[in-house]
Amino acid sequence: IMYLFSRRVSTKVKEMFTIDENKGEIRLQGKLDYEEKNSYEIPVEARDKGFPPLSGHCKVVLEVLDVND
Repeated sequence: IMYLFSRRVSTKVKEMFTIDENKGEIRLQGKLDYEEKNSYEIPVEARDKGFPPLSGHCKVVLEVLDVND
């Protein structure tokens, strides 16, 4: 199974997060700012290596907590 961001993912999200194609693990590449954006919805696709490939879709919701307050 291969994991990837959906085609609908914005460029901003692709700049802020990475996804491990083998594990599906999503990692942060920069810093999050609650005042700038307090949540992210990241569409993810899981695709097998069959012919033709089958896929499933889900949405990962990330809520940013403001730890400064």
